[in-house]
Amino acid sequence: MPRTVSIGLQSFEKIRQNNCFYVDKTAFLKEWWENGDDVTLITRPRRFGKTLTMNMVKTFFSLEDAGKGELFEGLSIWEEGRYRELQGTYPVIFLSFADVKQTTCKSAQQNINQSIASLYSRYSFLKDSPVLTTKDRGYWERVSAYMSASDASLSLHNLSEYLFRYYQKKVIILLDEYDTPMHEAYVYGYWDKMAEYIRGIFNSTFKTNPYLERALMTGITRISKESIFSDLNNLEVVTTTSEKYESSFGFTQEEIDTALAEYGLFDQRDKVRDWYDGFTFGRLTGIYNPWSMINYLDKRKFAAYWANTSSNSLVGQLLRQGSRRLKEKFEDLLKGKTIHVEIDEQIIFQQLDESGSAVWNLLLAAGYLKVVQHKAYVTEYGDWVEDYELALTNFEVKSMYQRMIRGWFKDSDTSYHDFVEALLQGDLDLMEWSMNEMCKKIFSYFDTGKGASDRTEPERFYHGFVLGLMMDLNGRFIITSNRESGFGRYDIQMEPREQKDPAIIIEFKVFNPKKEKVLSDTVAAALQQIREKEYAASLEAKGIPPERIRVYGFAFEGKKVQIGQWIESEE
Repeated sequence: MPRTVSIGLQSFEKIRQNNCFYVDKTAFLKEWWENGDDVTLITRPRRFGKTLTMNMVKTFFSLEDAGKGELFEGLSIWEEGRYRELQGTYPVIFLSFADVKQTTCKSAQQNINQSIASLYSRYSFLKDSPVLTTKDRGYWERVSAYMSASDASLSLHNLSEYLFRYYQKKVIILLDEYDTPMHEAYVYGYWDKMAEYIRGIFNSTFKTNPYLERALMTGITRISKESIFSDLNNLEVVTTTSEKYESSFGFTQEEIDTALAEYGLFDQRDKVRDWYDGFTFGRLTGIYNPWSMINYLDKRKFAAYWANTSSNSLVGQLLRQGSRRLKEKFEDLLKGKTIHVEIDEQIIFQQLDESGSAVWNLLLAAGYLKVVQHKAYVTEYGDWVEDYELALTNFEVKSMYQRMIRGWFKDSDTSYHDFVEALLQGDLDLMEWSMNEMCKKIFSYFDTGKGASDRTEPERFYHGFVLGLMMDLNGRFIITSNRESGFGRYDIQMEPREQKDPAIIIEFKVFNPKKEKVLSDTVAAALQQIREKEYAASLEAKGIPPERIRVYGFAFEGKKVQIGQWIESEE
């Protein structure tokens, strides 16, 4: 009889006690311990078993869980005699930043402080023990959600010392989702203040802590050392391209085959691979998303489970505010193509606004992209280049992007669909009206909020708009943007897949008061550019007659749009 599938259960003890579905990952305990690194940071995409692994580590080593060796019976770690003797022998501090998702720096700091205060409450027996001095007890009283930054910076260091005095044994520190506060700080605009706060805690906890046996941190991204780790020279960073712990997170093909057989679903193996496979850690390819697989085993229905576990606010923000080139690369990804970019896994969040490579770094670390091929070489100028060929991870991730892009237009859904219908029917008045309605409602989605002018807003709107068209019309048209045709590069070209539909060319222009008196002059300039540059040449070369080609000029002035049309057959 198959084991019970438990959704969202992250307690190793409960999973084992209740005989729930579990893939044996206890080999990680041996690998981590034998590597002997002082402080280890492991990055993996969200919902890849990081929290359960941390809970397993705590259950194995913590003095609080001494005598619970039966939980590990039948698992790989229990085959090692000397590791049986390690179970339940260390004081362990286990902390998670997973819920630090506040919109202000003050409330986020209070959340972190409260988590630390809860740890102190957990070890309240120390307060009245003879190992604490009067001064120590005075500090203990100050530990709360409202403690000062200086007290917070010392909190984990001091707790380590108190536990060491009591047990006469150095402490293991586990910090889960270490980077969540920093992600939220970037999204809500308080990065610098939060970085300073976290840096103070991390330095005293992991750098200058003589009571630390070793520490393990997990997160999604490798935040730059300069941002929050300062001079922490004893930090071992394990990213998705590292060979350490390759099989410790996510499910391998062998593990998937065993699970599918257990639940009588082996005949769905190929479809399961299309939906949930595609992740690569180190040299190990074919890693499956565990959250989606567990949900599939439970519900026996294919769906985008992983993509629905988070608001993906940072990803959405980066794509909306991204440059023309970034959005063009996303068009290629959504069409099933690959892109080539340089990757530096150390993410400098301050560069996300201006560095396209930083965005790809983040999306790769978060699991939204996969590495197809990697090449490292020296250029003719002597520069070392790390070239990565990337693709969308799997069908589940593609569906997430599609929903995200459609979501950009949700506040103007009626106007958007009116525009699409008017575009197909050639109704110029309805096109212009619906486009103006959309611009009023959703221009702000494509504004960086950092001084973007009326002249830059249409560019951001346009690229998001192209992606939106792709989602709804890609089945009827081959949609391309910013491609060469004739003697220039058009903005949008829509090549029909069937003869019943027209071919469409769209050119966008922003009103320039130095060159044009009124907005209609800008429309005329857009249409004139299409004629002079012969943008229709590539369509005509494919055998599409001029009378089937519709040409539109869009002129923007702030959030106001005017549209003009030129029909090839009129010439």
